[in-house]
Amino acid sequence: MTNVGGIDRVLRFVFGVVLILVPFVAPSIPALAGLGNWGWLIGAMGVVMLLTAIFRFCPAYVPFGVRTCGRE
Repeated sequence: MTNVGGIDRVLRFVFGVVLILVPFVAPSIPALAGLGNWGWLIGAMGVVMLLTAIFRFCPAYVPFGVRTCGRE
Protein backbone atom coordinates (compact mmCIF):
# COMPACT_ATOMS: atom_id res chain seq x y z
CA MET A 1 0.00 0.00 0.00
CA THR A 2 1.42 3.37 -0.98
CA ASN A 3 0.16 6.72 0.24
CA VAL A 4 3.00 9.07 -0.80
CA GLY A 5 2.72 10.57 -4.28
CA GLY A 6 5.29 11.92 -6.71
CA ILE A 7 5.74 15.53 -5.59
CA ASP A 8 5.46 14.54 -1.92
CA ARG A 9 8.08 11.85 -2.51
CA VAL A 10 10.56 14.25 -4.15
CA LEU A 11 10.10 16.84 -1.40
CA ARG A 12 10.57 14.21 1.33
CA PHE A 13 13.73 12.96 -0.38
CA VAL A 14 15.26 16.43 -0.76
CA PHE A 15 14.37 17.61 2.76
CA GLY A 16 15.45 14.25 4.18
CA VAL A 17 18.92 14.58 2.67
CA VAL A 18 19.20 18.19 3.88
CA LEU A 19 18.15 17.23 7.42
CA ILE A 20 20.60 14.31 7.48
CA LEU A 21 23.42 16.74 6.68
CA VAL A 22 22.51 19.20 9.49
CA PRO A 23 24.48 17.51 12.32
CA PHE A 24 27.58 17.39 10.14
CA VAL A 25 27.57 20.98 8.86
CA ALA A 26 26.02 22.69 11.91
CA PRO A 27 29.33 23.24 13.76
CA SER A 28 30.72 25.21 10.82
CA ILE A 29 27.67 27.49 10.50
CA PRO A 30 27.44 30.05 13.33
CA ALA A 31 23.63 30.21 13.25
CA LEU A 32 23.39 26.41 13.74
CA ALA A 33 26.40 25.92 16.02
CA GLY A 34 24.27 25.95 19.18
CA LEU A 35 22.14 22.96 18.21
CA GLY A 36 24.18 20.47 20.21
CA ASN A 37 22.41 17.10 20.45
CA TRP A 38 19.34 18.54 18.73
CA GLY A 39 21.28 18.31 15.49
CA TRP A 40 21.31 14.52 15.76
CA LEU A 41 17.55 14.47 16.37
CA ILE A 42 17.09 16.58 13.24
CA GLY A 43 19.31 14.11 11.37
CA ALA A 44 17.15 11.21 12.60
CA MET A 45 14.05 12.99 11.31
CA GLY A 46 15.82 13.27 7.96
CA VAL A 47 16.37 9.49 7.93
CA VAL A 48 12.65 8.94 8.57
CA MET A 49 11.72 11.31 5.75
CA LEU A 50 14.16 9.58 3.41
CA LEU A 51 12.75 6.14 4.28
CA THR A 52 9.16 7.28 3.74
CA ALA A 53 10.19 8.63 0.33
CA ILE A 54 11.92 5.39 -0.63
CA PHE A 55 9.09 3.08 0.50
CA ARG A 56 6.30 5.49 -0.58
CA PHE A 57 4.49 4.88 2.69
CA CYS A 58 3.95 7.31 5.57
CA PRO A 59 2.50 5.78 8.76
CA ALA A 60 1.43 9.25 9.97
CA TYR A 61 -0.94 9.56 7.00
CA VAL A 62 -2.87 6.37 7.84
CA PRO A 63 -4.96 7.58 10.86
CA PHE A 64 -6.06 10.64 8.91
CA GLY A 65 -6.74 8.84 5.63
CA VAL A 66 -4.36 11.11 3.72
CA ARG A 67 -3.08 9.97 0.31
CA THR A 68 -0.95 12.18 -1.92
CA CYS A 69 -0.85 9.58 -4.70
CA GLY A 70 -3.57 8.43 -7.06
CA ARG A 71 -5.71 5.41 -6.36
CA GLU A 72 -4.21 2.06 -7.25
